Amino acid sequence: MTSAMKREMVIAGVCLAMMAGLAASRLAAVAAPDAPAVAPAPVYQLRIYEIFEHNKAAFHARFRDHAMRIMKQYGFTIRSMWESRLDGRTEFVYLLEWPSEAMMKDRWAKFMADEEWTRIKKETAAVHGTLVGEIQDRTLKTLDYSPVLPHGSTPR
Repeated sequence: MTSAMKREMVIAGVCLAMMAGLAASRLAAVAAPDAPAVAPAPVYQLRIYEIFEHNKAAFHARFRDHAMRIMKQYGFTIRSMWESRLDGRTEFVYLLEWPSEAMMKDRWAKFMADEEWTRIKKETAAVHGTLVGEIQDRTLKTLDYSPVLPHGSTPR
């Protein structure tokens, strides 16, 4: 099996785990046709960062202590985070939930332009070197027949 196939299997597994939690809500909506209209399905975003063993602790400290705090100011909803290893490479994987793709794009632009975040990235890179290598970004749109994650649940 090639590296690309293994990576896609890991990503598919994360997506399947997330989608497994969606079943009850979607089925309940179908089973109760007289219920009020359901809000539009959220958009999920899967982010995968290559991180490095020699400065992994610095990456996690920066994400935990700074990125998450600043992201919250811009309305980011982080559903869960994982660490994965694939072909000798360490990956930080996280899932975001957005009300719409337009909001996702708008909030990312604001976050990336944030002066504090720009300063923190520069300062941590000066001390610890490059903390993130390749970044993969996937926008996941819920299918009309997909179960829905209950509000506030976190895949485990």
